[in-house]
Amino acid sequence: MNAQLEKGTPASVGMSAEQLELAASILAKQVEDGPITAAAIVVARHNKIVLARGFGKETHAADAPAVDADSIFLLASITKPVTGCALMILVDRGLVSLDDPVSRYIPEFQGGERAKVTVRNLLSHISGLPDMLPENRELRRAHAPLSAFVAGAAKTPLLYSPGTSFRYQSKGILLAAEIVERVTGKRLRDFEKEEIFGPLGMSHSALGMGDWKIEDTVWFEDGRNSNRADLERFGANSPYWRDMGHPWGGMHSSALDLAILLQTMLNRGEYAGKRVFSQAAVDAMTRDHNGALNAPWGLGWGLRDSLVWNFFGQLVSEKTFGHTGATGTVAWADPERGLLCVILTNKMVENGRLLRRVSNAVVAAVED
Repeated sequence: MNAQLEKGTPASVGMSAEQLELAASILAKQVEDGPITAAAIVVARHNKIVLARGFGKETHAADAPAVDADSIFLLASITKPVTGCALMILVDRGLVSLDDPVSRYIPEFQGGERAKVTVRNLLSHISGLPDMLPENRELRRAHAPLSAFVAGAAKTPLLYSPGTSFRYQSKGILLAAEIVERVTGKRLRDFEKEEIFGPLGMSHSALGMGDWKIEDTVWFEDGRNSNRADLERFGANSPYWRDMGHPWGGMHSSALDLAILLQTMLNRGEYAGKRVFSQAAVDAMTRDHNGALNAPWGLGWGLRDSLVWNFFGQLVSEKTFGHTGATGTVAWADPERGLLCVILTNKMVENGRLLRRVSNAVVAAVED
């Protein structure tokens, strides 16, 4: 399949231009009124981009650039499915098996019921690992390297017997990333650049800071922590946190780049004539792996009916997959409609209600 994203009109893909403008206006008003100071949206259907726009300014500087669809945002947890994509490349190549125990690749991951934890469990959030380590704040305050988080994840107590329950967890994604690094002998950020971002032409994407400076990216409006010293030392805008490359939340990207990744998923692994993932891998990543647990999740990608959230809105079809991020971001694709949507902002507001409202308005633009 040589399909790739190109500009198109809403009418050419059966969508209402007026309704898409309504979706855009919701973001524009939020920036104008002040809950957020920057936003970008990209909507595409049937490989045609029908809306690509930015709102606000990238930083608080008087001469800061206006935000557009190529502006670079801190994605937070949208990083997780990208880590999953990296691991699935190794599954495609026969270097990793989903039902292998994690200890096969990380030998120090032993004790208790750790022998039961499989690679698949890490990607579908049923490993028993916690979201964050008990010593998370102390590690961040000390500017600990990722290896310290890996060491903590290898020994921290499991919260439940693997495979018996669901709990959204960043530490499972961390260990998935560690498997990629140990199998390939490369840093995850380098592997993703070589195997995903480069081949797909995602030139505004990197795990960590890439070649950019923080001032080249959109400033995150982090006001949740009143301890200003901690914010400056290890908050979301600190050099430490921005370039750490944490595989559960440290990726930077633009709305247009994420649209490319989602379109690759809709194309079942191929984009512009380049195959990055097998069709089988895409099918596996975007279907439920948690069965009777009533907590549907793919491999990395969240699904519409996942219990943790519904940031895709209420109008997407059942097979919709995607992910959200705590920095106020969401990216989803609806295979039944051939539709994708990326909404990036610089602050989570109303517990995600803004993202749901805009997503609903986008789906409502589909007319055939």
